[in-house]
Amino acid sequence: MPDVYRALGDSTRRRILNMLKQGNKSQKEIVEAFDISQPAIKKHLNILLEERIISESLNGKYRIYSLNLNILQFAYHEMLQYIEELLDDQLVSLKNYVEKGELRDEQD
Repeated sequence: MPDVYRALGDSTRRRILNMLKQGNKSQKEIVEAFDISQPAIKKHLNILLEERIISESLNGKYRIYSLNLNILQFAYHEMLQYIEELLDDQLVSLKNYVEKGELRDEQD
């Protein structure tokens, strides 16, 4: 499973993803949209590639980047399931806490 938190944990990577949701972009187009160096952008692209959030292809001498929608959809569903489990655990804890409080009130 891709580490979505790693991929989305940086504002530059989020901006790159926002660019790519508009359509495929060359590395040059991505670099020109930022005020940081090409090697710094390449580092962010590599993290997104490692997590398989984006794909890379060659078009002549240009590297073209695109969103990997299947992986994003999978990661989205995994994250929803994780959040649902967290909330379920919290609701069970709250229910137990409330029920114990009611028992104490009845005993008083």
